[in-house]
Amino acid sequence: MAAVAAFGPQRIFCGKRPHPAPSRASRLCRKKSPLSAAHSVLQAVFGYEQFRGPQEAIVSHVVAGGDALVLMPTGGGKSLCYQVPAIVRQQQGHGVAVVVSPLIALMHDQVGALHEAGVSAAYLNSTLSYDETQEVEWRLQSGDITLLYAAPERLNTPRFLGLLDDLHAQGKLSLFAIDEAHCVSQWGHDFRPEYRALSVLHERYAGVPRIALTATADALTRADIVERLQLESARHFVSSFDRPNIRYRIAEKKDVSNQLLRFIEREHEGEAGVVYCQSRKRVEELAQTLSQAGVPALPYHAGLPFETRQLHQDRFLREDGIVIVATIAFGMGINKPDVRFVAHVDMPKNIEGYYQETGRAGRDGLPADAWMAYGLSDVVNQRRMIDESPAEDTFKQVMRGKLDALLGLAEATDCRRVRLLAYFGEQYGLGAPGEDAETDLEGRPLQRVAKTACGNCDNCMEPPALWDGTDAARKLLSTIYRVHEASQLTFGAGHIMDVLRGKDTEKVRQYGHDKISTFGLGKDYSEPQLRGVMRQLLATGALGLHKITSENSGHSFDTLCLADGSRDVLRGNVPVQLREAVAAPRTRTSKRATQPNAAAASLGPDAQVRFINLKAWRAEVAREHNLPAYVIFHDATLAAIAERNPASLDDLQGISGMGAKKLDAYGAEVLRVVATG
Repeated sequence: MAAVAAFGPQRIFCGKRPHPAPSRASRLCRKKSPLSAAHSVLQAVFGYEQFRGPQEAIVSHVVAGGDALVLMPTGGGKSLCYQVPAIVRQQQGHGVAVVVSPLIALMHDQVGALHEAGVSAAYLNSTLSYDETQEVEWRLQSGDITLLYAAPERLNTPRFLGLLDDLHAQGKLSLFAIDEAHCVSQWGHDFRPEYRALSVLHERYAGVPRIALTATADALTRADIVERLQLESARHFVSSFDRPNIRYRIAEKKDVSNQLLRFIEREHEGEAGVVYCQSRKRVEELAQTLSQAGVPALPYHAGLPFETRQLHQDRFLREDGIVIVATIAFGMGINKPDVRFVAHVDMPKNIEGYYQETGRAGRDGLPADAWMAYGLSDVVNQRRMIDESPAEDTFKQVMRGKLDALLGLAEATDCRRVRLLAYFGEQYGLGAPGEDAETDLEGRPLQRVAKTACGNCDNCMEPPALWDGTDAARKLLSTIYRVHEASQLTFGAGHIMDVLRGKDTEKVRQYGHDKISTFGLGKDYSEPQLRGVMRQLLATGALGLHKITSENSGHSFDTLCLADGSRDVLRGNVPVQLREAVAAPRTRTSKRATQPNAAAASLGPDAQVRFINLKAWRAEVAREHNLPAYVIFHDATLAAIAERNPASLDDLQGISGMGAKKLDAYGAEVLRVVATG
């Protein structure tokens, strides 16, 4: 294969690689204005004709030396916001850009992708040997590196700071990019203490521009990022949090393993996905269940050996149709574009985590699903973890508020997207403040209109039937009060429901709860209905939890008790509207295994053949380069090539994702593969 021969088989890390010869486009960049130079880099290096959304404004600001805080949804193109400025500023003589990244796998793939695009990049992390580390440091000092990726732990070591000091003294530090910036905040969903040390960048290297980037930050987290990283003078760029291609769906948990299996088999058979679980045990069990049912599923959690985790992650990134079953240890920084679904079989702890994790789906802009099943146990578990944490009361209060927001999203009967965006301070349909509006054919901005429904969530597509749960809620709370009054004890959800529904159990008789006034008053309510009432009462603070420890076994369990909000419900001042419990989806979609790849769905028969051939060729190249296939070319680029049916290198120019280096390296092979189709 000619393309492979040009590079040779290689391990992408940092080693000796000749600095790519400057292309004609890059030479021209030096002579242009900063913005036109950025456009030249975008086109020649990355193969894109235009910036998207706020990218152009961000790039222009950072190229000019300004600090920036960037909030952009997953799949929005955050990497280009610092990669393009890094290349332009290096061409201008400002030296190397340092990218702070918390994930080894992400460093590897991003450096590999930059090499593929003809950019000199390297990383420093724990996977390198002493000799490899020295080699990167030598290249750094010699000016051979445009972008250097480093973990936050390394950045604060005396050795690395010494290197940065030398570069700064020479005027060879072009910028700092802090990826996953929410990790610096205690209010964020993935706080990492080592990020706090990044304040040294401002203190020690004044004048070097900094860009902090995140996809998930509410107002509280945003303010904390600014304070911790000393970005008070930075310009803020807030993009819309909306991911219109993602369909949000939340189901009541009932035999969740089978629910998940049905969901995958009916709608995503043969497609890549991520399933999130709360515990390592659940991860292992669910991965085994899916595998036995014919779904290629792999477990991933922090308790597995590093080599196993790495193998499973590599297979997920490099193979088609793999489903990874994981704890939250997996996900941040995973840029696989063709993940068609993200499923939660346990509730996350807050909306930021939910948004970050669901954002792994549909990064290619094509339709994807975010599916979650949750039940009363999820609410109880999350409440318990907050209450039992050693944190201060102020922190616990904030965490309870974040959990309540997620519970509100789960129990919502209106549009889920509207609620999700509202949490991040965005009104659906109006976009983020300051974000450019869409334009008509003449380039005139279209008027934005606030919307109350998205048409692409379960509540919009199948509006749920509602029932008035006010009476049930009052009877439930009254029962909790009566059993405590009778026994001076608190009891779990199962017993309370047994009493309210009038069930003759040994425990009911033991405590004489068949004699209390509310016994049997709820016999007309089903168990799923009462569990729904409990979830909502817990979510609104009208119902509380009380921990009991068994004297015999020492085991602890949660019981129900009245809370501050109980009084208003008991008095009938607070209505309780609930969705009807449904046993299964009311509609079934047919299996999609025989359907074409999502990126190629609109192609004709001949183009489909070309697309399949191009994918097979890409897989071979990716294996040779030890990279995920999408790093070579995205599916969308292959689909565009297949549709155009090019006969010459000129025909390949202008295809999105086909930069100058890739055209030189792969153009001839692409034409050969297309011709064979």
